[in-house]
Amino acid sequence: MTATMDTGAAGTTGAGDPHYPMVRQCPFDPPQELATIQAQEPIRRVTLWDGSHPWLVTRHADVRAVLADQRFSADNLTPGYPATSPSITARRKNVPSFIAMDDPQHAFFRKMLISEFSVKAIRALRPMITETVDGLLDAMAEQEQPVDLVQAFALPLPSLVICRMLGVPYADHAFFQARSHTLVDTRSSVEDSVAASNELVEYLEGLVAEREASGSEDDMLGRLAVRHVRTGEITREQAASMGLLLLVAGHETTANMIALGTLLLLQDPEQAAKVRAGESVEGAVEELLRLLTVTHLGRRRVATEDVELGGVAIRAGEGVVAAGEIANRDPEVFTDPDALDVDRTPNHHVAFGHGVHQCLGQQLARVELQIAYPALLARFPGLRVDTPLDDIAFRDAMVVYGVHALPVTW
Repeated sequence: MTATMDTGAAGTTGAGDPHYPMVRQCPFDPPQELATIQAQEPIRRVTLWDGSHPWLVTRHADVRAVLADQRFSADNLTPGYPATSPSITARRKNVPSFIAMDDPQHAFFRKMLISEFSVKAIRALRPMITETVDGLLDAMAEQEQPVDLVQAFALPLPSLVICRMLGVPYADHAFFQARSHTLVDTRSSVEDSVAASNELVEYLEGLVAEREASGSEDDMLGRLAVRHVRTGEITREQAASMGLLLLVAGHETTANMIALGTLLLLQDPEQAAKVRAGESVEGAVEELLRLLTVTHLGRRRVATEDVELGGVAIRAGEGVVAAGEIANRDPEVFTDPDALDVDRTPNHHVAFGHGVHQCLGQQLARVELQIAYPALLARFPGLRVDTPLDDIAFRDAMVVYGVHALPVTW
């Protein structure tokens, strides 16, 4: 049982505050301690790596309330913001990202990209995504078994797609994937993280400059360059920073959802059979997003004024961690919340966040997953993991949860 503390108006902190993030007992579930906190003291202080004591918010309704309330700032430079790691803080200071800004700044940059990720725009990409999936599965079938599903399929699929959308040469994938790995690893040194972000921005600035010179609007970087950089609305570095966010987020999250989601489906043959047959595919994607919540370190905010949340007084300058990973298991919202049910409806998860900062690329991720899971399972109906679950290395220390490798046979 978690040690208790005073969560009254004074917001007392002390040695009894549990450390966040906690250790998982099962690779597919949030730490059991989070469920205990949600049941007994759903808004309470925790201790982070730097000794700070932000509020941990665990109930679905409260997480949504925090993410919808702009009195909770997403600006990581605001005093009291609960930082994920020293390296991530350093590289975000070095290369500001609009997802770590508040409106109107956040809305200014986001507006430039909304049409790129609209339902209509993503629907138009379905044939290209399907063709990419089929090509990767063809190549995978020719490899000697066992095959690492991460390297053969889960990672190259979203990387190829986001490269084509942005206008980044996929031939450079080893360069940007290595640096992306550094950026999302909470254990990276400050020096390595800053160097990786600098190298990626310099690389992307070069691509933006090429589009400025050519006037090409055939890809996303080109449209940013011609419509916004050329006009002086944003700088070349700002366009590169936007490209950096899309490049990293565009492959890290979906790649890990493909591999981890496949691993979870293979634990439940009955549910996997439905997806293999093309049944309940959209429901399966939403359910896997809910259960796995690969952005597993909470969405971070800091109060800019005094706010009462769920009967708890949160003072201006106090940090908040909105723990979507356990909010998506809230029994007040989800019946039998720990069960995999591809037919679950409704399924109002917060895997993509909520409010003005809700994930810009969520429709792209959904379509990639809706195509990838059934195609993979149908192409290899005998697909199975070629190593014991206990021997699989999970990405506990990464900003995006998943597996480092997944050897499979069929």
